[in-house]
Amino acid sequence: MSRLLAAVLCLPLLLGLLPAQAGEEALFSADGYRLDRYRSPTPASVEGAQTIDTATLQQLLASDQPPVLIDVFRRPWLHGRFASDEPHHNIPGSLWLANVGEGRPEAQWLDYFAHYLERASGGDRARPLVLYCKSDCWLSWNASRRAAALGYTRLYWYRDGIDAWQQAGLPVQAATPEPLP
Repeated sequence: MSRLLAAVLCLPLLLGLLPAQAGEEALFSADGYRLDRYRSPTPASVEGAQTIDTATLQQLLASDQPPVLIDVFRRPWLHGRFASDEPHHNIPGSLWLANVGEGRPEAQWLDYFAHYLERASGGDRARPLVLYCKSDCWLSWNASRRAAALGYTRLYWYRDGIDAWQQAGLPVQAATPEPLP
């Protein structure tokens, strides 16, 4: 029984839910955003958004009020511009808002995210938004939480992202991140 109790008590530490020991980095911030190991298995859901699969996304895109697609894949920012380290593709019609899924983004990325969400939604916080990245990517999980914190109410998290879209044989487009306003 004592081994079971010890295992249960250690579980939060193993999952990165407790503060890190000296010299270690916690996996989550105090306000619940993932801070590290962004390309690792994600949970099945995220608070504030509905998790969707490829078939559901296709249905949403074919609806009378299709959602705004928001790709949040990272792109290095060097010397005041995005550095092109490799080509990136996303779902046709997507806005690529790079770097907004970081666990502790700088203020410029928070402003960038808020600016483009406001613009893309036309100020309608109930406008459907789909946030995605790649499969097993915490960046879209963080961005979904952040959009909910900004007051957006019809959020969808496309958990398996562009990887699932491409595996389904669906078209992609060459992408460029939206510029900093």
